Amino acid sequence: MTGNPYLDISALDSSLRVRAFGMGQGWFATARDWEELSVWRTLHNLSPTDATYTELQEMSIPQFLLEGSIVVSAVVTLLTNFSVLLCFTQSAELRSHVPGIFILNLSISNIILALINMPVTFLGVASSAKPLRDQLCRAVSFTETFTTCNAMLSMAALSVDRWVAVVFPLRYSSKMRYRDAFVIVAYSWLHSLAFSLTQLMMRWGAYSHTYASCTLHLDVEEASQRTAYATFTALFYCSSFALCLFVLCFAYLKVLRVARSHCKRIDVITVQTLLLLVDIHPSVKERCLAQQRKRRQRAAKKICIFIGSFIICFSPYVIT
Repeated sequence: MTGNPYLDISALDSSLRVRAFGMGQGWFATARDWEELSVWRTLHNLSPTDATYTELQEMSIPQFLLEGSIVVSAVVTLLTNFSVLLCFTQSAELRSHVPGIFILNLSISNIILALINMPVTFLGVASSAKPLRDQLCRAVSFTETFTTCNAMLSMAALSVDRWVAVVFPLRYSSKMRYRDAFVIVAYSWLHSLAFSLTQLMMRWGAYSHTYASCTLHLDVEEASQRTAYATFTALFYCSSFALCLFVLCFAYLKVLRVARSHCKRIDVITVQTLLLLVDIHPSVKERCLAQQRKRRQRAAKKICIFIGSFIICFSPYVIT
Protein backbone atom coordinates (compact mmCIF):
# COMPACT_ATOMS: atom_id res chain seq x y z
CA MET A 1 0.00 0.00 0.00
CA THR A 2 2.82 2.39 0.77
CA GLY A 3 4.27 1.89 -2.70
CA ASN A 4 1.17 3.37 -4.32
CA PRO A 5 1.16 7.16 -4.00
CA TYR A 6 -2.60 7.29 -4.51
CA LEU A 7 -3.20 5.12 -1.44
CA ASP A 8 -0.80 6.85 0.94
CA ILE A 9 -2.66 8.21 3.97
CA SER A 10 -0.93 11.62 3.88
CA ALA A 11 -2.18 12.19 0.35
CA LEU A 12 -5.63 10.93 1.23
CA ASP A 13 -6.01 13.22 4.24
CA SER A 14 -5.15 16.31 2.22
CA SER A 15 -7.34 15.76 -0.82
CA LEU A 16 -9.66 12.79 -0.55
CA ARG A 17 -11.72 14.03 2.38
CA VAL A 18 -12.80 17.02 0.33
CA ARG A 19 -13.65 14.82 -2.67
CA ALA A 20 -15.55 12.40 -0.40
CA PHE A 21 -18.14 15.05 0.39
CA GLY A 22 -18.44 15.86 -3.32
CA MET A 23 -19.07 12.21 -4.20
CA GLY A 24 -21.69 12.05 -1.48
CA GLN A 25 -23.46 14.97 -3.14
CA GLY A 26 -23.54 13.21 -6.54
CA TRP A 27 -20.52 14.87 -8.14
CA PHE A 28 -18.57 13.02 -10.85
CA ALA A 29 -16.17 10.40 -9.43
CA THR A 30 -13.86 7.89 -11.14
CA ALA A 31 -13.21 4.27 -10.16
CA ARG A 32 -9.91 5.31 -8.60
CA ASP A 33 -11.77 7.84 -6.43
CA TRP A 34 -14.04 5.15 -5.05
CA GLU A 35 -11.09 2.80 -4.47
CA GLU A 36 -9.18 5.47 -2.56
CA LEU A 37 -12.30 6.36 -0.57
CA SER A 38 -12.77 2.74 0.47
CA VAL A 39 -9.17 2.49 1.71
CA TRP A 40 -9.49 5.82 3.54
CA ARG A 41 -12.65 4.64 5.34
CA THR A 42 -10.86 1.46 6.43
CA LEU A 43 -7.79 3.31 7.72
CA HIS A 44 -9.86 5.86 9.65
CA ASN A 45 -12.38 3.27 10.88
CA LEU A 46 -15.31 5.28 9.50
CA SER A 47 -18.60 4.20 8.06
CA PRO A 48 -19.52 5.45 4.54
CA THR A 49 -21.90 8.09 5.90
CA ASP A 50 -19.38 9.34 8.45
CA ALA A 51 -16.62 9.53 5.85
CA THR A 52 -18.84 11.38 3.42
CA TYR A 53 -19.99 14.07 5.83
CA THR A 54 -16.96 14.46 8.11
CA GLU A 55 -15.81 17.58 6.26
CA LEU A 56 -19.32 19.02 6.30
CA GLN A 57 -19.56 18.58 10.06
CA GLU A 58 -16.15 20.18 10.62
CA MET A 59 -17.14 23.19 8.51
CA SER A 60 -20.63 23.79 9.90
CA ILE A 61 -22.90 26.63 8.87
CA PRO A 62 -22.60 28.53 12.21
CA GLN A 63 -18.82 28.38 11.94
CA PHE A 64 -18.95 29.64 8.36
CA LEU A 65 -21.25 32.49 9.39
CA LEU A 66 -18.95 33.36 12.30
CA GLU A 67 -15.91 33.46 10.03
CA GLY A 68 -17.80 35.59 7.52
CA SER A 69 -18.93 38.01 10.22
CA ILE A 70 -15.35 38.43 11.44
CA VAL A 71 -14.13 39.18 7.92
CA VAL A 72 -16.96 41.63 7.25
CA SER A 73 -16.43 43.36 10.61
CA ALA A 74 -12.70 43.73 9.95
CA VAL A 75 -13.23 45.12 6.44
CA VAL A 76 -15.93 47.56 7.55
CA THR A 77 -13.83 48.68 10.52
CA LEU A 78 -10.81 49.34 8.33
CA LEU A 79 -12.76 51.17 5.64
CA THR A 80 -14.68 53.42 8.02
CA ASN A 81 -11.74 54.30 10.24
CA PHE A 82 -9.35 54.88 7.34
CA SER A 83 -12.04 57.18 5.93
CA VAL A 84 -12.01 59.08 9.22
CA LEU A 85 -8.22 59.39 9.04
CA LEU A 86 -8.46 60.61 5.44
CA CYS A 87 -11.05 63.22 6.38
CA PHE A 88 -8.92 64.35 9.31
CA THR A 89 -5.81 64.78 7.15
CA GLN A 90 -7.66 66.55 4.32
CA SER A 91 -9.93 68.83 6.33
CA ALA A 92 -8.33 71.79 8.07
CA GLU A 93 -11.64 72.62 9.75
CA LEU A 94 -11.84 69.18 11.32
CA ARG A 95 -8.26 69.45 12.58
CA SER A 96 -9.06 72.81 14.15
CA HIS A 97 -11.72 71.31 16.44
CA VAL A 98 -10.71 69.69 19.70
CA PRO A 99 -13.06 66.65 19.37
CA GLY A 100 -11.09 65.68 16.25
CA ILE A 101 -8.21 64.64 18.50
CA PHE A 102 -10.43 62.23 20.41
CA ILE A 103 -11.95 60.86 17.21
CA LEU A 104 -8.47 60.34 15.76
CA ASN A 105 -7.37 58.46 18.88
CA LEU A 106 -10.48 56.27 18.71
CA SER A 107 -9.94 55.50 15.03
CA ILE A 108 -6.31 54.49 15.59
CA SER A 109 -7.39 52.03 18.29
CA ASN A 110 -10.03 50.54 16.01
CA ILE A 111 -7.55 50.13 13.14
CA ILE A 112 -5.02 48.36 15.35
CA LEU A 113 -7.74 46.04 16.60
CA ALA A 114 -8.86 45.25 13.05
CA LEU A 115 -5.33 44.66 11.74
CA ILE A 116 -4.00 42.50 14.58
CA ASN A 117 -6.70 40.97 16.76
CA MET A 118 -9.44 40.23 14.24
CA PRO A 119 -7.21 38.20 11.88
CA VAL A 120 -5.92 36.14 14.81
CA THR A 121 -9.48 35.48 15.95
CA PHE A 122 -10.40 34.44 12.41
CA LEU A 123 -7.49 31.98 12.30
CA GLY A 124 -8.52 30.57 15.68
CA VAL A 125 -12.11 30.05 14.55
CA ALA A 126 -11.10 28.61 11.17
CA SER A 127 -8.52 26.16 12.53
CA SER A 128 -10.22 25.42 15.87
CA ALA A 129 -6.76 25.56 17.42
CA LYS A 130 -4.28 28.08 18.78
CA PRO A 131 -3.02 29.99 15.73
CA LEU A 132 0.09 31.53 17.32
CA ARG A 133 2.86 30.64 19.72
CA ASP A 134 2.58 31.67 23.36
CA GLN A 135 4.82 34.75 23.02
CA LEU A 136 2.96 36.10 19.99
CA CYS A 137 -0.37 35.31 21.59
CA ARG A 138 0.59 37.35 24.64
CA ALA A 139 1.58 40.24 22.38
CA VAL A 140 -1.79 40.07 20.60
CA SER A 141 -3.56 39.97 23.96
CA PHE A 142 -1.55 43.03 25.00
CA THR A 143 -2.79 44.99 21.96
CA GLU A 144 -6.38 43.90 22.61
CA THR A 145 -6.32 45.15 26.21
CA PHE A 146 -4.62 48.39 25.22
CA THR A 147 -6.84 49.25 22.25
CA THR A 148 -10.08 48.29 24.00
CA CYS A 149 -9.31 50.38 27.08
CA ASN A 150 -8.11 53.29 24.93
CA ALA A 151 -11.27 53.17 22.81
CA MET A 152 -13.51 53.27 25.90
CA LEU A 153 -11.62 56.23 27.35
CA SER A 154 -11.79 58.03 24.00
CA MET A 155 -15.58 57.73 23.95
CA ALA A 156 -15.70 59.04 27.52
CA ALA A 157 -13.53 61.99 26.46
CA LEU A 158 -15.92 62.77 23.60
CA SER A 159 -18.85 62.82 26.02
CA VAL A 160 -17.00 65.19 28.35
CA ASP A 161 -16.23 67.46 25.39
CA ARG A 162 -19.93 67.58 24.41
CA TRP A 163 -20.94 68.27 28.02
CA VAL A 164 -18.58 71.24 28.27
CA ALA A 165 -19.69 72.54 24.85
CA VAL A 166 -23.41 72.39 25.68
CA VAL A 167 -23.48 73.25 29.38
CA PHE A 168 -20.70 75.89 29.26
CA PRO A 169 -20.86 77.23 25.68
CA LEU A 170 -19.34 80.63 26.47
CA ARG A 171 -16.38 79.10 28.31
CA TYR A 172 -15.80 76.15 26.01
CA SER A 173 -12.81 77.67 24.23
CA SER A 174 -11.05 78.27 27.56
CA LYS A 175 -12.04 74.97 29.19
CA MET A 176 -11.33 72.63 26.24
CA ARG A 177 -8.18 73.62 24.39
CA TYR A 178 -5.78 71.61 22.27
CA ARG A 179 -3.43 71.30 25.21
CA ASP A 180 -6.23 69.90 27.35
CA ALA A 181 -7.17 67.42 24.63
CA PHE A 182 -3.59 66.14 24.36
CA VAL A 183 -3.42 65.79 28.14
CA ILE A 184 -6.60 63.69 28.09
CA VAL A 185 -5.27 61.52 25.25
CA ALA A 186 -1.94 61.09 27.06
CA TYR A 187 -3.79 59.96 30.19
CA SER A 188 -5.81 57.53 28.08
CA TRP A 189 -2.63 55.98 26.69
CA LEU A 190 -0.94 55.78 30.10
CA HIS A 191 -4.05 54.28 31.68
CA SER A 192 -4.28 51.66 28.94
CA LEU A 193 -0.56 50.91 29.01
CA ALA A 194 -0.59 50.41 32.78
CA PHE A 195 -3.10 47.57 32.58
CA SER A 196 -1.82 46.02 29.36
CA LEU A 197 1.80 45.99 30.57
CA THR A 198 0.73 44.49 33.89
CA GLN A 199 -1.12 41.79 32.00
CA LEU A 200 1.93 41.14 29.81
CA MET A 201 4.39 40.92 32.71
CA MET A 202 2.11 38.64 34.73
CA ARG A 203 1.61 36.37 31.68
CA TRP A 204 -2.17 36.70 31.88
CA GLY A 205 -2.57 36.99 28.13
CA ALA A 206 -3.21 33.61 26.54
CA TYR A 207 -5.29 31.82 23.95
CA SER A 208 -8.82 31.04 25.05
CA HIS A 209 -10.38 28.05 23.29
CA THR A 210 -13.80 29.23 24.45
CA TYR A 211 -13.54 32.54 22.58
CA ALA A 212 -11.02 31.39 19.93
CA SER A 213 -8.83 34.43 20.48
CA CYS A 214 -5.75 35.64 22.30
CA THR A 215 -7.19 37.66 25.14
CA LEU A 216 -7.00 38.37 28.87
CA HIS A 217 -7.03 34.82 30.14
CA LEU A 218 -5.66 32.78 33.05
CA ASP A 219 -4.23 29.38 32.17
CA VAL A 220 -5.04 26.34 34.25
CA GLU A 221 -1.35 25.96 35.11
CA GLU A 222 -1.40 29.39 36.78
CA ALA A 223 -4.33 28.70 39.10
CA SER A 224 -2.22 29.85 42.07
CA GLN A 225 -2.56 33.42 40.76
CA ARG A 226 -6.33 33.29 40.70
CA THR A 227 -6.77 35.85 43.49
CA ALA A 228 -4.37 38.34 41.93
CA TYR A 229 -5.96 37.79 38.51
CA ALA A 230 -9.47 38.38 39.89
CA THR A 231 -8.31 41.58 41.59
CA PHE A 232 -6.66 42.79 38.39
CA THR A 233 -9.71 42.11 36.20
CA ALA A 234 -12.08 43.74 38.71
CA LEU A 235 -9.89 46.84 38.92
CA PHE A 236 -9.44 46.93 35.14
CA TYR A 237 -13.14 46.68 34.32
CA CYS A 238 -14.17 49.13 37.04
CA SER A 239 -11.61 51.76 35.99
CA SER A 240 -12.34 51.38 32.28
CA PHE A 241 -15.82 50.14 31.39
CA ALA A 242 -17.70 51.13 34.55
CA LEU A 243 -15.95 54.50 34.86
CA CYS A 244 -16.49 55.37 31.19
CA LEU A 245 -20.13 54.30 31.33
CA PHE A 246 -20.67 56.50 34.39
CA VAL A 247 -19.00 59.46 32.63
CA LEU A 248 -21.13 58.92 29.51
CA CYS A 249 -24.39 58.76 31.48
CA PHE A 250 -23.52 61.76 33.64
CA ALA A 251 -22.36 63.95 30.75
CA TYR A 252 -25.21 63.15 28.38
CA LEU A 253 -27.90 63.45 31.04
CA LYS A 254 -26.62 66.97 31.64
CA VAL A 255 -26.68 67.59 27.90
CA LEU A 256 -30.21 66.21 27.67
CA ARG A 257 -31.40 68.49 30.45
CA VAL A 258 -30.02 71.56 28.68
CA ALA A 259 -31.48 70.41 25.35
CA ARG A 260 -34.94 69.96 26.89
CA SER A 261 -34.81 73.41 28.46
CA HIS A 262 -33.98 74.91 25.06
CA CYS A 263 -36.80 72.93 23.46
CA LYS A 264 -39.26 74.27 26.02
CA ARG A 265 -38.26 77.85 25.24
CA ILE A 266 -38.63 77.22 21.52
CA ASP A 267 -42.01 75.58 22.10
CA VAL A 268 -43.27 78.57 24.07
CA ILE A 269 -42.22 80.95 21.30
CA THR A 270 -43.79 78.69 18.68
CA VAL A 271 -47.12 78.45 20.50
CA GLN A 272 -47.24 82.20 21.04
CA THR A 273 -46.56 82.76 17.35
CA LEU A 274 -49.31 80.33 16.34
CA LEU A 275 -51.80 82.10 18.61
CA LEU A 276 -51.01 85.45 17.02
CA LEU A 277 -51.39 84.08 13.50
CA VAL A 278 -55.16 83.57 13.54
CA ASP A 279 -55.42 83.23 9.78
CA ILE A 280 -52.90 80.42 9.55
CA HIS A 281 -54.10 77.17 7.98
CA PRO A 282 -54.76 74.30 10.48
CA SER A 283 -52.39 71.99 8.59
CA VAL A 284 -49.53 74.42 9.19
CA LYS A 285 -50.28 74.44 12.92
CA GLU A 286 -50.31 70.65 13.02
CA ARG A 287 -47.00 70.55 11.19
CA CYS A 288 -45.44 72.95 13.68
CA LEU A 289 -46.71 70.95 16.64
CA ALA A 290 -45.40 67.73 15.06
CA GLN A 291 -41.98 69.34 14.67
CA GLN A 292 -42.06 70.27 18.35
CA ARG A 293 -42.61 66.64 19.33
CA LYS A 294 -39.80 65.46 17.04
CA ARG A 295 -37.47 68.10 18.45
CA ARG A 296 -38.09 66.82 21.99
CA GLN A 297 -37.33 63.24 20.99
CA ARG A 298 -34.35 63.92 18.74
CA ALA A 299 -31.83 64.68 21.47
CA ALA A 300 -32.95 61.73 23.59
CA LYS A 301 -32.62 59.35 20.61
CA LYS A 302 -29.10 60.52 19.80
CA ILE A 303 -27.98 60.12 23.40
CA CYS A 304 -29.56 56.67 23.69
CA ILE A 305 -27.86 55.58 20.47
CA PHE A 306 -24.45 56.77 21.66
CA ILE A 307 -24.69 55.18 25.11
CA GLY A 308 -26.35 52.05 23.70
CA SER A 309 -23.59 51.58 21.12
CA PHE A 310 -21.00 51.85 23.90
CA ILE A 311 -22.75 49.16 25.94
CA ILE A 312 -23.29 46.87 22.93
CA CYS A 313 -19.67 47.17 21.77
CA PHE A 314 -17.86 46.79 25.08
CA SER A 315 -20.14 44.87 27.45
CA PRO A 316 -19.44 41.49 25.73
CA TYR A 317 -15.72 42.05 26.31
CA VAL A 318 -16.34 42.70 30.01
CA ILE A 319 -18.94 39.95 30.56
CA THR A 320 -16.93 37.25 28.84
